[in-house]
Amino acid sequence: MADPARAQRMAKRISSIVASAIGSEIKDPRLNFVTVTDTKVTNDLHDATVYYTVMGESLDVAPDYEGAAAGLARATGLLRSKVGAGTGVRFTPTLRFVLDTVPDTARHMEELVARARAHDEMLARQARDAVPAGDPDPYRDDVSTTDDAPTDGAAADGSSPRGADPADYDGPDAADRR
Repeated sequence: MADPARAQRMAKRISSIVASAIGSEIKDPRLNFVTVTDTKVTNDLHDATVYYTVMGESLDVAPDYEGAAAGLARATGLLRSKVGAGTGVRFTPTLRFVLDTVPDTARHMEELVARARAHDEMLARQARDAVPAGDPDPYRDDVSTTDDAPTDGAAADGSSPRGADPADYDGPDAADRR
């Protein structure tokens, strides 16, 4: 059994060989917008799975997934011989092509996040412009104060709030005040 590091190196090499062959040597117009995204090779180096994605000619044109799959199926033998010549291994791995859905899933997730951000901004705008349903300050006491009521925390008779003279205070710095 081969070691996983060798399988990873082989996968990278197969990926570059297949991408180069699709881009320059295979003249099938169905493969013009095919991009190889990843390759996985089994540890025994007998099977390789090549992941690909297909782009449209422009943003308005949908990709031709079926045409790309048919073009890759037709070119599998040629691509396998290119991989065999380019890797130099005793047994050329069989190639299997699988459509990679990760870019589409990522695009869908980005759209969902953008929609969530827009919804959050709308809620923040509504919260900023919101007016309380009842009294703006329900805990405010509407009792009016008179001019003779003390406002500095002292009682009406002039004593301190504790009812004691500040000179009689026995706090940590009481000795400094005496």
